[in-house]
Amino acid sequence: MDYDTFIGEVQNRAQLPSREDAVRVTRITLETLSKRLEPGEADDLAAQLPEEIGRHLSKVDSVEGFSWDDFVDRVVEEGGYDSRDERGDAVHHARVVIDVVDDAASQGEMTDVRAQLPQEFEELFALADQEEKPVEEEQRPE
Repeated sequence: MDYDTFIGEVQNRAQLPSREDAVRVTRITLETLSKRLEPGEADDLAAQLPEEIGRHLSKVDSVEGFSWDDFVDRVVEEGGYDSRDERGDAVHHARVVIDVVDDAASQGEMTDVRAQLPQEFEELFALADQEEKPVEEEQRPE
């Protein structure tokens, strides 16, 4: 997946009004996530994303042990979200970014990322886990 497609997917899925908003929520989500991942793991994930996206994962030298609530607080603060309703928007936008990352990266890499996060971070992967499975058509007698 290239950069323009990635940002377009974030904008579309999150229903953001502009590409700039999609770039902003992508940067905020990935920079915050990168602080929770081992540097080598962040680099591995970054290598599977467009360079302009992956660079947001490679800026940290050590892991911070913050919780899911702290993750959300950081995204809210960095993103300038104000009200309680906007906190929900921040969570949704972060989930959309991770859903697009899930589409762009290998399943093995996403498994490695998830293995580094506490169970409470599974909420971040809620959209990625809702992938639709094809519905088989009923066989009709001819």
